[in-house]
Amino acid sequence: MRSKRHLERHLVSRIGWLRAAVLGANDGIVSTASLIVGVAAAAPDRYAILVAGVAALLAGALSMAAGEYVSVSSQADTERADLDRERTELAEMPEMELEELSQIYISRGVEEKLARDVAAQMMAHDALEAHARDELGITSHLAARPVQAGITSALTFAVGAAAPLLVALLAPTAMVIPAVFIASLLCLALLGALGARTGGAGIGRAVMRVVFWGAVAMAVTAGVGALFGTNPG
Repeated sequence: MRSKRHLERHLVSRIGWLRAAVLGANDGIVSTASLIVGVAAAAPDRYAILVAGVAALLAGALSMAAGEYVSVSSQADTERADLDRERTELAEMPEMELEELSQIYISRGVEEKLARDVAAQMMAHDALEAHARDELGITSHLAARPVQAGITSALTFAVGAAAPLLVALLAPTAMVIPAVFIASLLCLALLGALGARTGGAGIGRAVMRVVFWGAVAMAVTAGVGALFGTNPG
């Protein structure tokens, strides 16, 4: 009788794109909604509000793409340098690298002889992969992917920013502030719930976290807008 393989789907495989997606959408909603609310509080002019919202969407999406790409590229460069160093050490000092891997397994609770046997087999199979995973902590799931992170952040920022911008476009000028405020908090709550569910985390805490800080950001910018709008001099 053939045995069935037990296949598990681990959520860690989603970390790379999930972080960029949640960060991008959250920033898109909060920054664009805050700017719209601030401008509306300072000068309730529909044209100025929409121009500010569109500018926030475009500038924010491009900024997120560039920022994510640069930061994740730096991580990728560091990983590449570590792997190159490890590759050189494996070529020049294979015995020392074998001992190093054995000690890693021993420190994790594996019996010494078994640890040395496992280390030898792992290095015979793929020495660089074994050291990358167990010594450096670099795996395919967590490896830096700059292009993926940049594109994901830009697209999700634009989608997030579009929500408060659309509300500002449809709402009466006098109702822009409360409409954008409420709609943005609802979008943030939905985003927090989706992000938590996708990542396998608790939904309640994630929702409260994004809603609270989103409300704070919009309240502060509304206050600043009202202050400078009523006191232009």
